[in-house]
Amino acid sequence: MTELRELYQQVILDHNRNPRNFGALENADRHKEGYNPLCGDHLHIYLNVDGEDLITDIHFDGSGCAISKASASLMTQMVKGKTAQEARDAFERFQSLVTSEMDTPVDLEEVGKLAVFAGVREFPMRVKCATLAWHTMKSALDGKHDSQITTE
Repeated sequence: MTELRELYQQVILDHNRNPRNFGALENADRHKEGYNPLCGDHLHIYLNVDGEDLITDIHFDGSGCAISKASASLMTQMVKGKTAQEARDAFERFQSLVTSEMDTPVDLEEVGKLAVFAGVREFPMRVKCATLAWHTMKSALDGKHDSQITTE
C-alpha cells in the first residue's frame, strides 16, 4: 500500500469516528440540506457568515458513509474562518482533485490535508459521497433556494 493510501484510510476512519464541527449550529444564518440517493448520505450544513462575507462558524449533521462524513468534517475545518470566496475556491480545488485522472499529480501545497481524498479517484461511485458536503456548502453560500441539494 502506498503511503498516501494508508494516510487516506487513517484520515477517513478518524474523521468518521470523531467528526469535527458535528451537530446543528444554533442560530445559523444559512442552512442547506444535501442528499445522495445512490448511497443514502443525508447531510445538513449550517453556516454563520458575517457582513464581511467571512465564515465565522460551520457545522454539519446527518448520516452518511465514512467518506461523506470525513469529507464534511475536513471541509468544515478548512473553510471556517475563510471568506465565502475562499470557500468557493476550495470547493473548486476539491472538485478538481476528486474528479481528475488517476495519474494526475496531487499538488500538496494547493490542496493540503484534502490530498488524502485523491484516493477517491479510484472509485468513481464514491466521488458523489466525497463531494456532497462541498456542493451543499457552496449552495448555502450562494443563497440557492432549492429545498435540497442532490448528487444525482
